[in-house]
Amino acid sequence: MLRVNTSNFVPKYISGHWVWNEEKQKFLFDCRKEASKEAKKDEFMMTNGFKFSTTLNQLHELIYRQEFARPPISYDSDVIITQDVKNLVAFLAPSTLFTKSLVEFINTETVAFFLKALIVYFQYFLQVVEFILIQRDEITGEKAILLNAENPDMQRAFSAHLQQYRLLVARQYSSIILGEGDTKKFYHIKPIVNISRSSFDDSFHEAFLAYCTQVVWITLHRRAYDVIDMEMNRLFRSEHFKLTHYPKYHFTKPEAQTLYGPNYKICNYRTQNSPLIQELTKVDKHNLPILYIGKRKYRGNDLRIMQIELEYMVDSAQMCLIGFNLGILGHPKKLYNTLLKLDWQAVRKNNFSATYDPFGIFRQPHLEIPSLDEEKLRHYCETYESLYQVKRRSEFWNPSMIRKWKKRDKIVQYFEAEGVISDVLVKCMKEVADTSEGPSVEEIVKKFLDEKAKLRKEKA
Repeated sequence: MLRVNTSNFVPKYISGHWVWNEEKQKFLFDCRKEASKEAKKDEFMMTNGFKFSTTLNQLHELIYRQEFARPPISYDSDVIITQDVKNLVAFLAPSTLFTKSLVEFINTETVAFFLKALIVYFQYFLQVVEFILIQRDEITGEKAILLNAENPDMQRAFSAHLQQYRLLVARQYSSIILGEGDTKKFYHIKPIVNISRSSFDDSFHEAFLAYCTQVVWITLHRRAYDVIDMEMNRLFRSEHFKLTHYPKYHFTKPEAQTLYGPNYKICNYRTQNSPLIQELTKVDKHNLPILYIGKRKYRGNDLRIMQIELEYMVDSAQMCLIGFNLGILGHPKKLYNTLLKLDWQAVRKNNFSATYDPFGIFRQPHLEIPSLDEEKLRHYCETYESLYQVKRRSEFWNPSMIRKWKKRDKIVQYFEAEGVISDVLVKCMKEVADTSEGPSVEEIVKKFLDEKAKLRKEKA
């Protein structure tokens, strides 16, 4: 992974000048660091009322890479996976958001699958929004064109695909709000006394949505933040309780029907359900297999269900093997810097072209036009009883890493105060001056066997 700041050396006095203090009779350093911070308007961005950092200074970058980044002995350490994005967002998140409860919550398997479904949905949603905006420009203005007769069928196909992806998100979201599986300890009702922790659950829910918004935005190349934030507010809060409004993305009724599907209903705010729950209340028969994707192996001849299962089940590090691009997931780390921003100079050195583009970098993501009679044919597909349960492999924080994330602010403050960063030059000097014999043979063998057991598949 490339560095944002090229040098490892962190000077003690970064910006300022020395002045003579008459009272103390000595030179004092007048630092302009705080003034320069206030001058930078793009250093933070607001998400659900939380300030997320958008930059890393030299010291914080070294701290992140040394203490919090994914270690090289983890699975697929040379490519970007969801865990890398989660680590970065966790480091850039403000202290008011990144509580100890949230650290444990985002390290659960349910949340990992929820984020994967959310990223898949938003990638397709952004493509459909882009298609609608381009089409709107084509039919208006001086050089307006007429739409062909197949356009309504094509929009219905896009709407059906969005509805299917929303079902997957709704299933995972319902598991979270019901406190099923590994999220049971975060359920809002206290056991025995049956009292709801409303105030805690409210702040916890807002922090989690802000975290998810940042993860989706960074994963999708930091594109169209306004659209992502607008749709996140609609999905989880409905139109009545949206925190932000974007008038420039006002969709007409036909456009809204394409994007939001036939099940989206706006009613009185007292009885309004979130759009995700509305999707679960009315599921078509041919879409029912979507509700157990990732839990049981699908058996049938519905090609659309097979495609969704493949996109959802395949690990993010192997996306290029199935010809599916999911943002920056599966891309080599050598093309990105610490902030997971694409370095075009590094891309040019790899000579990607239209014929050689395994990661979809040269060819920008595009919306494939589905078969217009796909949904009609799906009614004739057969689904058989599932025989196998499936289990996905995901990367999680180990207990020591969880403890480290809970003490994130203290660790950063310690390094800022002490200045103890493992510079390459300092490491070499320590190794040269070290006269100890080093670890024993037993320790070396044990470490090797532990790493081998982690990276190799166990025999059945």
